[in-house]
Amino acid sequence: MKKLDETLSMLKELTDARGISGEEAEPREVMKTYIEPFADEIFYDNLGSIIAKKKGSADGPKIMIAGHLDEVGFMVTRIDDKGFLRFQPVGGWWGQVLLAQRVTIMTKSGNVTGIIGSKPPHILSPEARKKPVPIKDMYIDIGASDRDEAMKTGVHPGDSVVPYFEFTVMSNPKMLLAKAFDNRVGCAIVIDAFRQLKDGHHPNTIYGVGTVQEEVGLRGAKTAAHLIEPDIAFAIDTGIPGDTPGVTDRDAISSLGEGPQIILYDARTLAHRGLREYVLNVAEKKKIPYQLDTTAGGGTDAGTIHISHAGVPALSITIATRYLHTHASMIHRDDYENAVTLVVEIIRGLDEKTVKDLIKP
Repeated sequence: MKKLDETLSMLKELTDARGISGEEAEPREVMKTYIEPFADEIFYDNLGSIIAKKKGSADGPKIMIAGHLDEVGFMVTRIDDKGFLRFQPVGGWWGQVLLAQRVTIMTKSGNVTGIIGSKPPHILSPEARKKPVPIKDMYIDIGASDRDEAMKTGVHPGDSVVPYFEFTVMSNPKMLLAKAFDNRVGCAIVIDAFRQLKDGHHPNTIYGVGTVQEEVGLRGAKTAAHLIEPDIAFAIDTGIPGDTPGVTDRDAISSLGEGPQIILYDARTLAHRGLREYVLNVAEKKKIPYQLDTTAGGGTDAGTIHISHAGVPALSITIATRYLHTHASMIHRDDYENAVTLVVEIIRGLDEKTVKDLIKP
């Protein structure tokens, strides 16, 4: 692989780290390593979300910027007599993307390689072949001949199963392919925002958060927000693009490379109107490209942050990402860089008066 620059090396470490919901230790440690040099303090909530605190040039409002550490994956539920592992999804999966995909089972004894299989199509009826295989009918093959041999590898029910994929820079070097961009890219944006604000020129205190258990109900964002009690919050996440074959502008309208997405509405959050107008003004004034978007399904950590303590004006800023909730997803580096710039400029302008004005009913 061609030598990676600092940003790409960070993205590789974050996305290569294994961490499904409830077992985020690896990506949390990577995030800590990168963000700690720019933070005044590192602490955690009781579910395991990491919180980096950084005071600015004035004792102004508390600004929370959050990306979630967890990725979608699976959990081993049982081992059958022949040594095959039965599993259940952790987070949202579409069954059609799973068969013949490599996975890593994280055990107390070390990592075990497996592959997802099912009954072969050659022995199915013509009608059955036309239908997607239900996830409940799939299994993970680790090459064991029976249950005892499988358990000798260290595998037990409850073990995490993580998709396997290596970080890849495409032939177009601005196109990046990796597992877990949802949502290690959000964590990376938080880190780079702290890096660019290291001189302290921001009139507020910022809290950069890597939340846990987003994919199973936005849980870490809720506990972290209750701990921080922010005045303003931003969820930094991934979003749906509309630039692949078969997708119409009725389905999705964003394109990779055209700027970060400012989400007006999703299934969990209505963007706070005052905050939305402020963010759009910043983007226009600083000539930062952006895309406005909505999504009828799904949501980000803003969904629980905005209804914590007395209520928090919140908004989601996302990166258009192809092939979400699969083994590999794709982003455009320009969207990443512009998202970092947008977040930094937003934070620099959030002084006490600005926050009071945008919160007014």
